[in-house]
Amino acid sequence: MSMTTRGAAVTTEPAAPPGQPPPWWRRSQAAVRDLWIAGVLAAIVAGFSIASPYFLTRANWLNTSDTATEVLLLAVGETFVICTGGIDLSVGATLGLSGTAGAWVMAHGFPAASGAAPLAVTAGIVCALLIGCAIGALNGLLVARADIPPFVVTLGTLGIGTGLAYLLNNGQEISSIPASVAVIGNTNLGGWLPIPVAVTAVITIWCGILLARTRFGAYTLSIGDSREAAVRAGIDDRRHLLKVYLLAGLLAGVAGVLVMARLSAGSPASGANDELNAIAAVVIGGASLFGGKGTILGSVIGTGIIAVLVTGLVIINVPPFWQEVVVGAVLIIAVYFDQLRTRRRNRS
Repeated sequence: MSMTTRGAAVTTEPAAPPGQPPPWWRRSQAAVRDLWIAGVLAAIVAGFSIASPYFLTRANWLNTSDTATEVLLLAVGETFVICTGGIDLSVGATLGLSGTAGAWVMAHGFPAASGAAPLAVTAGIVCALLIGCAIGALNGLLVARADIPPFVVTLGTLGIGTGLAYLLNNGQEISSIPASVAVIGNTNLGGWLPIPVAVTAVITIWCGILLARTRFGAYTLSIGDSREAAVRAGIDDRRHLLKVYLLAGLLAGVAGVLVMARLSAGSPASGANDELNAIAAVVIGGASLFGGKGTILGSVIGTGIIAVLVTGLVIINVPPFWQEVVVGAVLIIAVYFDQLRTRRRNRS
């Protein structure tokens, strides 16, 4: 069976390149990892629930979902990048620059006249998404075409994005944006489901299908397993890497719009250090930093672990500086176990 995406045929059961395990074997291994990680998340939730009566409340759910939404979109894009064996350190800076630029366009790009707000909002959102795509495309071109290591490229664009975000409004927030943006960012459907969470859920499900069930996802994993083998199998690795980094930049732009809507302002500080949380979420979720292994579901669970740790530690009155210590320690432990799994696989 096949489906068509943007005019190209995409198989739902793509054949694996020579020497690589079939898709059903990848999915079965990934399912076992996801179940184990979900058990860890459940244990953390149970622990915080016992430690504080305020953990399982509507207010804490909304706080946790806000944190998770900001990190999850970055983690989803990061999943594709890490599955190719790369890394994108610029997604947090892209979030901040996209949101700030979008707010600037809304505040200064149109006259403050009646009827101008819808046009200003549309232009601001389009601007934010285009900036995300531009940074993603730049990363992809430099990695795929110039053969510069992803760490170096994205570290450079992290600095560029951060600097431009602060230069845009002299380091100040831009809060004079149409009120309708804040309404969208702070409306809860049924009192429990914020609109940004609903948008993030739809995008995440689509990306999960893209990675697990389409040729695009199979190519992504194959390049991470062995780029040379993927090329021999007929995959245009350079074009595919460009698409992967472009997707990561686009999702960072979407995250910038949602964070701007939630804060009712464009802040250059938005997204600071979020790239570390996103990478941690992906690795905790079972993806390998060496490439070739990862699932969107695993990244969702990893994001949940990060978000629950951050909000749970606050509720039990742990000083906020310990949050970064705990997340860093969890990341190191996750990478250690990933290396152990890789060594065992290589020995077998």
